[in-house]
Formats: sequence, C-alpha cells, structure tokens
Amino acid sequence: MGILEQLFERHFHSQPERAQAIQGQLGGSGRQIIRLSNSRHSAIGIQHSVREENVAFLEFTKHFRRHGLPVPEIYIEDLNEGAYLEEDLGDTTLFQYLSKNRSDDRIAPEVERAYHKVISALPRFQVEAGRDLNFKVCYPRESFDRQSIAWDLNYFKYYFLRLAGIPFNEQALEDDFGVLTDFLLSADRDYFLYRDFQSRNIMLRGNEPYFLDYQGGRKGALHYDIASLLYDGKADLPPELRQQLLDQYLATLSGFVKIDRDAFMRHYYAYVYVRIMQALGAYGFRGFFERKPHFLQSVPYALKNLRWLLHHVELPIATPTLISAFRSMLSSETLLSLGAEAQDTVVRIFSFSFHQGLPKDESGNGGGFVFDVRSLPNPGREDRFKKLTGKDAPVMEYLVHQESVHQYFSSAVSLVDASLGNYRKRGFKNLMVSFGCTGGQHRSVYMAEQMAKHLKGTSGVEVIVRHLGREKLASEVAMKAP
Repeated sequence: MGILEQLFERHFHSQPERAQAIQGQLGGSGRQIIRLSNSRHSAIGIQHSVREENVAFLEFTKHFRRHGLPVPEIYIEDLNEGAYLEEDLGDTTLFQYLSKNRSDDRIAPEVERAYHKVISALPRFQVEAGRDLNFKVCYPRESFDRQSIAWDLNYFKYYFLRLAGIPFNEQALEDDFGVLTDFLLSADRDYFLYRDFQSRNIMLRGNEPYFLDYQGGRKGALHYDIASLLYDGKADLPPELRQQLLDQYLATLSGFVKIDRDAFMRHYYAYVYVRIMQALGAYGFRGFFERKPHFLQSVPYALKNLRWLLHHVELPIATPTLISAFRSMLSSETLLSLGAEAQDTVVRIFSFSFHQGLPKDESGNGGGFVFDVRSLPNPGREDRFKKLTGKDAPVMEYLVHQESVHQYFSSAVSLVDASLGNYRKRGFKNLMVSFGCTGGQHRSVYMAEQMAKHLKGTSGVEVIVRHLGREKLASEVAMKAP
C-alpha cells in the first residue's frame, strides 16, 4: 500500500476502493495528484518531492482557512514522505465551466457571475489574509523581487524566444529587462501575490469558487494576480469583459485598502506583460524543450493577448527591443503555424436578405466576405419557385444551368480559399462568408449551401451554415401560431 492509501486509511478508518490519477502527464507542476475514494469518502492525495513547496501550500491553506477563505481542508499530512490528503472539490474548474458555456466571445451569464465571485475573493487573499501571513515559508522566494522577475524574464528569453527562433540583440534586450524590472519594483509590493491565479486553479462546487495552487505565492504587488486571471491564455476573455472585471476588482479592492486608480493603472499593463512572458516561458520549456506539444497549444492565445496589448496599450517606459521581439513573434512562421494547429478555424457561412441587414459578426474577428448575388438570375420571379428555397432540387437545378452562377461561384471560392489558407497560417480562428440577395430565400441560400459543401471535409476547418432569412420567416410563423 502506497503512502497516499495509508494516509486515507489513517484518516477515514477505511481503505480506498478506487484510485484515479487527476493530472497525469498533462500537468506542469511535477506533483502526483490522485483521487482516492470508497463508498463513503473521497479525498485528493498529493505527493511531491519538494518539501519546501509542500510546506508553503500546507501553511498557506491553514492560514487562509483561519480567515474563512474557500480553500480545501487538509485532512492529514506526512511531510517526511512528501504526501498529504486534502478535500475533494470535484472536477469542475472555472476554465472547464467557461469552455462549456461559451460560443466564441459570447460567454454565458452564469460564467460571468462566477468570474465576479472570483474577483470578489481576490482582495481577501491579497490584503486581508496577506496582513498576517508568514512569508518566511514562501518558496522559492519570499517576495516577487528583482531575482524573481529575472528568473521569469530569462525563462522567457531562453526557453521561448531562443527556442522559437525569434531574433534579438542580447544586450539590448537585457537593458530593456532592467528598465522593466525597475518599473515593476516601483509599485507598492506589500501584499500577498497568489502567483498562479488563473482559471484552471479555481474549482466550482455548488456554483461557488474554491481556490488551489497558491504554493508559489509570495509578497508582491496587487497587479500581478488580476493580470493573471484576466489575461489567462486559453480562457481567452473578450476585452469588454476583461475591462468590466478589472473595474469590479478595483471597486472591491477599495473596500480593503486605499487605492488610487490612476496610480494602479500606471503599473498594471507592465504586470500584464510580465505575466504573459512568464507563461510563454513555461509553454516554451514544456513544449519546445521537453517536447510536450500540448503546452504549445496555449501559445496562440498568448500571442492574441500580445497583439491586443500592442494595439491598445503604451507603457510609460521605453523598451524598444522587447517590443520589437513581440512584433517578431506575431509575424513568426513557426509560431503562427502553432495557431493553425491548435484548433479548427471556424467558417461561418450565412445567407441573408439585404432588406433585413447584414449578418452580425459575433466572433469579434471583423473579417470575411459579403457577396452580393442579386446580379444572378432570380428564381423568385417565377411562380413555380416562390414557395421553394435554394435548398430545394428544382431551384438548385435551375441555378446550376446558369453560366453566370458558375462564374460567380468560382470567383467566390478562389477568394475564400486564399483567405482561409492565410487565416489558418496566421492562427486566426474565425472567418465569415455571407451571401445576400433580395429575399434571402433562393440565390443566397443556394450559394451558401454550395460554399459549405465545398469547404466541408477540409482538414482543420469547422463549417457552420445559417440561413438568416429563413430563420426570420420561421420565427414569424411560430409567433403567429395559436
């Protein structure tokens, strides 16, 4: 019997009947995480060889529970064996909940409510519990100081930039790192810095958040943790929601400590950048160096965040070589190919009536095509086709015999194929293709269906078809029904 099974029996006075690995090879922490259970009890067993990290987690957990914070109960521990059992908080992380309840940038209200609850708890960790925390047990550093920042920046430089083949001037980049570090350290840093405050480390049980994986916590600035949550790579929060949550965080924080919003925002985006670099360093180490390719699937999301920052944010310090490296990353063929492999590109194909307006771009991407097919022969002018659509065989037969339809469709296919290939190469995930006619019933429906037929089966492409004119008509009929 292993040590975790022994601890289970000692605590619950019964043997575990099942043992399920929770993390396996997908995790990056090096810890063994196992769910142990029988018909009456369940617990999460942790075994890890780094004693100092175990001590930090156990001490922090006990401290947070004394403050009434939602963290797991520690049932039993054996530090000599590097093992302990903690409360089983279930299987639903905030990231999983988000992933299951979103459609691109449309996030379900219940997910937003969960994020608001998480935001409300963060200042309690940082300020309330941070006031009397024993920072001497922090591992590997007591504070997010110059040494801590240097580790993160060099991790990014050597395991991401270097291994991804991004060119840079070493001394000039080090000079920029020095400027950035001095600026980061000029913020007030007398709070608890959770360090890995992101959606995979937050469990949801009964719609309430519980918090894990703060063993790397240390003393630091308030900005880092909220940046970690809002710019959490694969969570891919839309900018509007990020701003809303940041506003809520600052409002909540003001109930714990006097806060100057302008002073906070002066440092905020520098911490966003350093957190993204820390994450990229981890992705590079696990993905490029250790050859675990699933870690590289997060890179396109980090690049998306960098792209947004470069377009919308100007730091109050000059770091030209670092900014140049970021821009090189965004144009790197190596990194863009990761974007194409990370997930399917979704092509949304619409038919619509120009009388009812253009389809709405719900992806936030802003790209794609609107093809006006009103120049093509109109089956709707003939009585025999009036009650049919472009999906019905008689209408399809009519249009397939029109030379102008073939010419138009061939040109449309050439444009869409070229853009789709480029989109996938550059890591873009959404493309809109819309066909509009007078009534949204015949020509546009036919062309949308044919484009969908052309694209379906293309590797790495998901095709979604909607006929907006027909949907509107069906909705009107349903409303009139008794």
